[in-house]
Amino acid sequence: MFKELQKINKRPALYSQYTAQALWDDEYISTQMLDTHLDDSIDLASRSGEFMARSAKWIIDYFKLGAGVSVADFGCGPGLYAEKFADSGANVFGIDFSRRSISYAKEVSQKNKSNIEYQCGNYLNFKSDKKYNLITLIYCDYCALNPDQRKTLLSIFYKHLEDDGVVLFDVYTEASFDMKDEVVMYDENLFEGFWSNEPYFGFLNMFKYDEEKVVVDKYTIIEEKRIREVFNWLKFFTLQTIKEEVALSGFSVVDCFSDVSGAPFDKESETMALVLKKNN
Repeated sequence: MFKELQKINKRPALYSQYTAQALWDDEYISTQMLDTHLDDSIDLASRSGEFMARSAKWIIDYFKLGAGVSVADFGCGPGLYAEKFADSGANVFGIDFSRRSISYAKEVSQKNKSNIEYQCGNYLNFKSDKKYNLITLIYCDYCALNPDQRKTLLSIFYKHLEDDGVVLFDVYTEASFDMKDEVVMYDENLFEGFWSNEPYFGFLNMFKYDEEKVVVDKYTIIEEKRIREVFNWLKFFTLQTIKEEVALSGFSVVDCFSDVSGAPFDKESETMALVLKKNN
């Protein structure tokens, strides 16, 4: 037991394991994730309904979405933003690797007769002959990727963006990183049944990597017949570090906000939203 507890509480090597696919596509957990997405009163899997309505309106107005404009929403989840973009008259494409979320999104799209094409898949493997006027990646998905994955995603954006197109995405800031403390938590039935419909014990260890400005939430879920580990990595940026990173992939930051509702940029904000264009 002592050795098992040592293992549970051991700091993992930076980016040593990537478990996002298992988290979002697990038969049981994906149901929990979708329910959380659709609860518009909370800021968890998706932001609150009030924020999303305000955010979508700003995006539609700022980027002049409408007939003849093509939008690709990467990490679209159950289509909450995609539906709003389609309401503007834009042609919308959404991709996400959660089968359950995409299935829900397709049902809503069919019901609303929305002009949206959905694809279930890992956007890090995305290939298409199409190019888009606007590519979005919303709710700090970029931060959950390791450096190689981020580089891959930026190259995909570059290839599938019209020459005069733009990318909108948001990231967590180093101001947010500085607010965080390392955490150790144990609870029977951690998060009230979120992880399994069977009895379990749950451990949460949150570790900070100060030099790299990275945080990981390491979950250890112990059931009668199995033990699982889930890692949620997050990278935190300054405006300068994100500018330097995207420049390596051929992009420039042309505008910056505190969030994807267009709030003026504040260096103390916990997030920032970037607008990128190609360096043609």
